[in-house]
Amino acid sequence: MKFQKEQLAAYFVAGSQDMVDGRQLPEVLETAIAGGITAFQYREKGHHALSGDAKVKLGSILRELCKQAKIPFIVDDDVELAKRLEADGVHVGQSDEAIAKVIDEVPDMIIGYSCHTLAQIRKANVLTAVDYIGSGPIFPTISKADADPAVGTDGLTKLVSASVKPIVAIGGINLTNLNEIKATGAAGAAVISLLTRATNIKAAATAIRQAFSSKS
Repeated sequence: MKFQKEQLAAYFVAGSQDMVDGRQLPEVLETAIAGGITAFQYREKGHHALSGDAKVKLGSILRELCKQAKIPFIVDDDVELAKRLEADGVHVGQSDEAIAKVIDEVPDMIIGYSCHTLAQIRKANVLTAVDYIGSGPIFPTISKADADPAVGTDGLTKLVSASVKPIVAIGGINLTNLNEIKATGAAGAAVISLLTRATNIKAAATAIRQAFSSKS
């Protein structure tokens, strides 16, 4: 699948460990797709995360849902799993698998790279194989125990200005601050709890999509 900036508009990130109230990730993803998400990242990581065959089995189900919906299926920090699931892409962080190694192993996949400082952005700018940047947390977040300090919208604006690649914002994003994120020039919002904990998942997904699809 060829990468397009618009695919970052409403970017859902989740794994089974993010499910609450007895929800199941395939059903949550299906509902989010119906609401208009533009990409999905399978991030099976942390306490209570699946491993081995169970992780692959769930990934296969999620991958098929994305394939049917014609949206990118991205695997977080696991090139081998991405290959096994025939994912559209892989996303790596600064402390994950070395970016040069990832580029070498999956040159034909969409590659996302987490960058949280201007120095990291400048290094990423020269990596032609990197398609997009994930930056954050923008606001304090409950979804990641080892999250970096929040950069705020001012910090995000500076990162967007310095980057030659589109940036998707992540961390502490909710329905009331979507417009603040949009104003920074970010291409979209990557969210976990905004959808996994939503009372109305479909409506929340639609709100994100509309916020970044508008020409305002």
